[in-house]
Amino acid sequence: MGKQTGFLEYERLEEPFRPEAERSRDFEYLHTSLTNEQRAEQAARCMNCGVPYCQSNYGCPLHNLIPEWNDLLYRGEIEQAILRLTKTASFPEFTGRVCPALCEKACMLAERGSVTTRDDELYLIEEGFRRGLVQPRIPSVRTGKRVAVVGSGPSGLAVADLLNRRGHSVTVYERNDRPGGLLQYGIPNMKLPKEIVARRIRLMEAEGVSFVTNTAATREIVDNYDAAVLCGGAGKPRGLNVPGDDTPGVHFAVEYLTSATKSVMSGEAPAIDAKGKHVIVVGGGDTGNDCVGTVLRQGCVDVTELELMPAAPTERTPDNPWPEWPRTLRTDYGQLEAAERQGSDPRLFLTTVKRCIPGPDGRLAQVEIASVARTPQGRFEPVEGTERVLPCELLLIAAGFLGCDAKNVEAFDLALTPRGSAATENGSHHIGGKLFTAGDFRTGQSLVVRAIADGKAAAKEVDEYLMGSSPL
Repeated sequence: MGKQTGFLEYERLEEPFRPEAERSRDFEYLHTSLTNEQRAEQAARCMNCGVPYCQSNYGCPLHNLIPEWNDLLYRGEIEQAILRLTKTASFPEFTGRVCPALCEKACMLAERGSVTTRDDELYLIEEGFRRGLVQPRIPSVRTGKRVAVVGSGPSGLAVADLLNRRGHSVTVYERNDRPGGLLQYGIPNMKLPKEIVARRIRLMEAEGVSFVTNTAATREIVDNYDAAVLCGGAGKPRGLNVPGDDTPGVHFAVEYLTSATKSVMSGEAPAIDAKGKHVIVVGGGDTGNDCVGTVLRQGCVDVTELELMPAAPTERTPDNPWPEWPRTLRTDYGQLEAAERQGSDPRLFLTTVKRCIPGPDGRLAQVEIASVARTPQGRFEPVEGTERVLPCELLLIAAGFLGCDAKNVEAFDLALTPRGSAATENGSHHIGGKLFTAGDFRTGQSLVVRAIADGKAAAKEVDEYLMGSSPL
């Protein structure tokens, strides 16, 4: 696939970032684009692998036909490449922007610069929209079956998309004011522009999917349908459980990012504003990085990011071989922007919060932090004598999630797994009766691409339940 000697002739070239000093002052998209010729060269680097690990279980959860559409892209057969891409990829415009690209880590070229699969994917779908090749796929026959999907995040959209194409009538219920779930309010605009989400929602509406917003689904609502799929995500955030963590000025990351995105879309002041404040972000993952990038754009005084884990090595180690995900130090866009603005990486590794300290007005004023060490039992505990106090008027907690939120658990009287996600029958997507589940609601927090894959798997089970068998 591609050009057999392409990987020898062309170096890996990623979609360029806009300069840190420029992009950190607005909420516009982070990247610029390569030329069409450069993109074809990048696709040409895809080798004729005997076993393409990129689309295996090590690589893409969707099992995208990566070598095939890279070959077609290299040859300039864009329409055919888009057809091969969309055969397995439900929303390439999302995964092409926010997926951590497991496929690239499993690429045969990973040690010398893997194929730019994610960028190639994004180029193809955007080229498809530009050329008018992405059009509504309206089912020619309806089955007469009605399905409710609760939640419009990645898994909910995947379920709705596939079941609608099968011919079922699908209604998606979303408790927020706009569809998209995590894609809408959990990922900032500069990383995933909200017009991109709205464009996909419009396309799905044209295909026949109905969206009902500002509505929390209940058993009474879903009882009116032939089947219902709960896709509410892992909505219960992990707290700090330290003294003062309920002080005004302490917020969970998704609450803050939601406020920031609503502000960008409305032009109004954000409900939670970092302007003029010392900010501490707890958590070194993607969400923590997104918080760092967002507070910089809002005009914080400075930002510090706390990471409980030690810094990973800068290169692969012998105990972390290809094609597994490499445990290597990753410095993302927000951390790069903070380093440009403040002169150094904002992260403090092996560090945690010990207490939150209010000021005279009762609002957060300082945070006491401490170094941590791993105990023989594998836990990280604060090291006595390493405490220090930092000024902080805004503390953002991006420490992951503990499973389904309590409202959904109560509304549907759900049994939970030890991880706090919805318990299903024998590891399937079936909860019982007409109820099914998918995505983080079933698996616990994971990646957007895995939520989409799980949504597609759930759609097949729902279709079999409704029709007796399924071609999906």
